[in-house]
Amino acid sequence: MEQEIREFIDYLHNTKKTSQNTEVSYQRDLTKMAAYLQKKGIAAVEEVREFDLMGYMDYMEKENFASSTISRSVASMRAFFQHMFALRRIDENPADNLKSPKVEKKLPEILSIQEVDNLLKQPDLTTPKGIRDKAMLELLYATGMRVSELIHLEVSDVNLQMGYVVCQENKERIIPVGNVSKEALDLYLDKGRDVFVKDDNENALFTNCSGKAMSRQGFWKMLKGYAEEAGIHRDITPHTLRHSFAVHMLQNGADIRSVQEMLGHSNISTTQVYLSMNINRMRDVYMKAHPRH
Repeated sequence: MEQEIREFIDYLHNTKKTSQNTEVSYQRDLTKMAAYLQKKGIAAVEEVREFDLMGYMDYMEKENFASSTISRSVASMRAFFQHMFALRRIDENPADNLKSPKVEKKLPEILSIQEVDNLLKQPDLTTPKGIRDKAMLELLYATGMRVSELIHLEVSDVNLQMGYVVCQENKERIIPVGNVSKEALDLYLDKGRDVFVKDDNENALFTNCSGKAMSRQGFWKMLKGYAEEAGIHRDITPHTLRHSFAVHMLQNGADIRSVQEMLGHSNISTTQVYLSMNINRMRDVYMKAHPRH
């Protein structure tokens, strides 16, 4: 089944033009499914039956997998077996009737404007590393882009004179950047990047100290360190800054369509989660402040 899974991932990448994150998720989910089936003596894709997949779902529930994880695995299995059925590798689709468990939607974790301000003050601008880190954090919060998009930016994607960056990892979009972020980027390109990058052929905008493109893990570790220094004791991730960007934009009057476009959401219902968070916040403010609530 490994061969079919590889072919499916290639199909997603070459035909569906999915993001790297999506492909990694499908690969992980389907590899775990295949390992489970292998232990049950099922090695070929045409041998899989609906009750085998139901058994896998029962196994995940007994092992206390999160509902969201099981739901994502079901989606992966559906997509995979639908593709196999379309290619006529199988006569029946065993995932046709699989039902995902109900997932309780959690509102995304966000930082207050004050917490963001404290976080962005932490990098030491007397060092090249601090100059780089400041530019990365400012740009992430200024644009709301995903961390994978941030680390895949190239120098040519930045237009400081016009005040925008071109984000190309998923669906290409142009995102404006404000003066604070522009200043941080300008300082980094002037006094930070050349300290790390010795290879003229390196196109990555942000690199590690060895001059190679910054990794997700490297950025995550850097963010955690600055969060601790800023006195933020919650478990924040790079996506926390993306969520915070969206809510703060809506709080300050941005229209939802513009926020949707900047975030790169294909469906506005995804962006509307942030709108509901903003409404909840306004309701709390009203209940605390209005004398006749």
